[in-house]
Amino acid sequence: MSKLPIYQIRKFYCDSNENDLYVNDFKSHLQANAFIEATHSHNFYLLVLFIHGSGSHTIDFDRFDITPGSLYFLKPGQVHSWQLSQDIDGYIAFYSQEVYNLYFGSKKLEDYSFYGTSSNTPQLVLAHEQLAQLRPYFDLLIREGKGQQTKKADQLLNILDCIHIEIERWYESGEHHSTTTYHFKLNTLKHLVDSHYKDGKTPAFYAEKMNMSLKHLNRICKDVLNITATEFIYRRVILESKRLLSVKGMTVNAVATALGYENYSYFTKVFKKYTGQTPQQFRKGL
Repeated sequence: MSKLPIYQIRKFYCDSNENDLYVNDFKSHLQANAFIEATHSHNFYLLVLFIHGSGSHTIDFDRFDITPGSLYFLKPGQVHSWQLSQDIDGYIAFYSQEVYNLYFGSKKLEDYSFYGTSSNTPQLVLAHEQLAQLRPYFDLLIREGKGQQTKKADQLLNILDCIHIEIERWYESGEHHSTTTYHFKLNTLKHLVDSHYKDGKTPAFYAEKMNMSLKHLNRICKDVLNITATEFIYRRVILESKRLLSVKGMTVNAVATALGYENYSYFTKVFKKYTGQTPQQFRKGL
C-alpha cells in the first residue's frame, strides 16, 4: 500500500538551533523541493504568501486560485498540492506547534481563528495595501533566517507572531467566521469531532460531551456556519474519507472500516449523500 507522504520539517531542512523552524523565499524552496507539488500532508503549521506568479492550490480537495497577494495558512494533517507557474515566488514558513506553544506559554497557535475549525477557509487574498503592510515582516523573516545572530529562534518566533496578529485582524474583520463566543464553542466541537469522528457520528454524542442541549449545539453551528451539527460532523468524516481514498492500494471496504463503518454499503450511501459521488467515482477522478 502506497501511503500519502506526511512530511516533517527536517525533510526540508532544520537546524536544531532553530527548534523546528524553517523559512525561505518560495522560489528557492521550490527549486530545492520540487516534490512538494504532488499531493502530500505535513505534521507542522505552514504559512505561504505569494507575491508573483499564478497557479492553483488544492487544500483538502478544495481548489484555490493563486494570485499575487494569496496567503495560505495550513494546519498539521491537511492534504494539499500545487500547480504553479514558472515565475512563482513569495515566502514560506514552517513551524511546529510544540516550539510555538512552548515559547509563548499561555498563548497557543490554535487560539488564532484562522487556525481554528476545519470549516474556516485556509486562504486570504490580500488587497494591495495589506500586501504592502505584510511584506516587510516576511522580508525580515527571511533575513533573520539566513543570518546567525544570537537569539535567532526567539526573533523568528516573534516575527511570525506579528504576522499572525496582522492576519487575525484581517480575518476577524472579514466574513470568515463569527466573532461571538459561539466561535469558541465551535472550536471545542471541532476538537471533539477530530478525536471521536470514528465512533461518534451523532450531534447528541457531542452535545452530551459539551454539557449542552442538542438544540443549542445546532444553533451554534447554524449561526456561525449556517449548517447543522450533523453536517459539521460529516464534513470531517467525509474529509477523512477522501484522504484515505487518496491512498493507493487501500480498498473502499478498508476505508469504511477505518472510519468506523461496519456496513460497507451504508458508508457508500453516506459518502454519496454528501459528495454526489460514490467512493469509487471519487477515486477515479483523482
